[in-house]
Amino acid sequence: MDRVTGKREAQQRADRIRVFREELAELEREGALALDAAQRAELEAHLQRTLAALAERFDIDASESQKQISWGMRIASTLGGLALCAALVLFILRFWGLLSTLAQVAVLVAAPLVLLAATEYAARRERTLYYALLLSLATFGAFVLNLNVLGSIFNMKSSSGAFLAWGIFALLLAYAYGLRLPLAAGLFCLTCYVAANFCSWLGWSWASFPEKPETFLFGGLILVAAAAGRFQRRYAGFGWVYRVMGLIAVFTAILILSESGGRSLLPMRESAVEPIYQVLGFSAAGLTTWMGIRTSLASVANMGAVFFVLLLCLRFYHWWWAWMPGYLFFLIISLVAIGLLALFQRLRAQMAKEALS
Repeated sequence: MDRVTGKREAQQRADRIRVFREELAELEREGALALDAAQRAELEAHLQRTLAALAERFDIDASESQKQISWGMRIASTLGGLALCAALVLFILRFWGLLSTLAQVAVLVAAPLVLLAATEYAARRERTLYYALLLSLATFGAFVLNLNVLGSIFNMKSSSGAFLAWGIFALLLAYAYGLRLPLAAGLFCLTCYVAANFCSWLGWSWASFPEKPETFLFGGLILVAAAAGRFQRRYAGFGWVYRVMGLIAVFTAILILSESGGRSLLPMRESAVEPIYQVLGFSAAGLTTWMGIRTSLASVANMGAVFFVLLLCLRFYHWWWAWMPGYLFFLIISLVAIGLLALFQRLRAQMAKEALS
């Protein structure tokens, strides 16, 4: 079992203990359960020993307030890593012209290696991996900068292979230290690599892939399929990153094409392409929401629901905004939202009934 998976399972047990304590107190207040002083003391001592052992080994959050602080620390780590990347770029821009070519190459090669060594040191020294996350983001940023600037120095021809190198490097960081944010960055780069190569296969310049949203559909579907792989089960939380990044790629491509059919690869008029992707978008969002509910994958259900509502609001805007009074337009949206809320409430009640039966 890797460290991240172990911590996830330890945190889940700590959460169960907290809920158990709350339910036990409620049962005692209701008179449904009564423990004598000796039993209660023995139970409390066991729970405390369990939490202490979990905290010592995995540094879990034993209370709700600790969870909130942990979220703040994650945000601080992310912002710190991004700020360190910006500092590195600005430093290079400030002093770059004063360095010789040899010194420039030495700095570019040394920067990601030094930051990688610092990431390894931080990962070994602290169990929470907050400093490792900060340094890993800076390491990835330095590696991206490395390839870009080295290519500029030596007048190398730009290639989609840079996305492949960046993606693989980010994934190595993610799997080595169990970090989700580098994983998301790596998956984004690999999705861009697939899209760029698909453009090349069709005879266009690889750099034109941002203008061809359909090329992102393939990479997105690959990520969604990869989330179900057995390999992902070894890494806590990595599966949902694959699913979310894949669904974002798929739904974003569909959303763009439903609004701008002229970017489509289909040999059809723009006026014919847009309705196709509008219907496809609603169908895919509805199916994704249903699949997420049936498989108890909250991230999938939420992604489907968000894009369904976004597509619906865009349709309403195109259909009614130009001629309908503003107050009536927003009133209709409000009524639709209430209808969707009632529908989801009914689905939730049905699922609760099935769970209790």
